[in-house]
Amino acid sequence: MKKIIPFILNKYSLTTIFFIVWMLFFDQRDIFYVLEQKQKLKELEIKKKYYQQEIEKTKKDLTDLQYNSAAIEKFAREKYLMKKEGEDIYVLENTTNTKK
Repeated sequence: MKKIIPFILNKYSLTTIFFIVWMLFFDQRDIFYVLEQKQKLKELEIKKKYYQQEIEKTKKDLTDLQYNSAAIEKFAREKYLMKKEGEDIYVLENTTNTKK
């Protein structure tokens, strides 16, 4: 115990402890700020991955629409509810709630 007290009361030790406490809790970029920023970064990376997948899907659809006439007809029927002469279209929607 007697050996520990002089070490703690040493001016270099006190300065180091003060610096660590200051950087962890009182600085502009304290530990809480850093953790919050890491969480935001993870969320943004997830969004980035999602949008990259959507871009690839859209590029594939665009390529299909440019070179495949059957894909053009399918796209027009599904997205814009277009129909051929003499056809009837029925739109079925799922009305059940999946969330509980």
